[in-house]
Amino acid sequence: MTKLLLSLHVLAAILAVGPVAVAASMFPPFARKLFANTGEPAGQNTAQSTGQNTAQSTGQNTGQGTGEPEAQPSGGPTAALLLHRICRVYAVLGVAVPVFGLATGSQLGVLGDAWLVTSMVLTVLAAALLGAVILPRQARLLGAAGIGLDEGESAPRVPDPRAAAARLAMATGAFNLLWAVVVVLMIVRPGSTTGA
Repeated sequence: MTKLLLSLHVLAAILAVGPVAVAASMFPPFARKLFANTGEPAGQNTAQSTGQNTAQSTGQNTGQGTGEPEAQPSGGPTAALLLHRICRVYAVLGVAVPVFGLATGSQLGVLGDAWLVTSMVLTVLAAALLGAVILPRQARLLGAAGIGLDEGESAPRVPDPRAAAARLAMATGAFNLLWAVVVVLMIVRPGSTTGA
């Protein structure tokens, strides 16, 4: 039974937390691109569009061949919205990770071990960061770009969307770092008597 629970725990971590980590990391660059031609001081906007036009006129565009400046990465708003949805859905599925982890720890009799307690605390912190910071900030940036709003819903005001995207990237980095530490603790199990 322990091997089955451990297998389910590892599979849940790979299949649920992995997509959130990747999608959340990909979201900030897409969010910055959503505001490449809006929401910035005119000087920055002009410099950026001039750089794009220069690159395209010299044949260094992205292979689109349209002759028009590319303001967004492939997929643009659709891709940003998809990444946000992936984060939301897989965050809910990620609840299975600590559930199977606690069941496995109970079977192994290690629920009181420091490495497991530390892992549980870090997991709670990562979940709180995802639910209270990352997902709401993603939704706010999408809303500010007019994406994913319900009919009649006004777009939230984000004074500096590119700076907000940069702060979101930092929060996402912290989220991923927490999970990396949890993975190391699960593998190394410092002080464990069950073997490595």
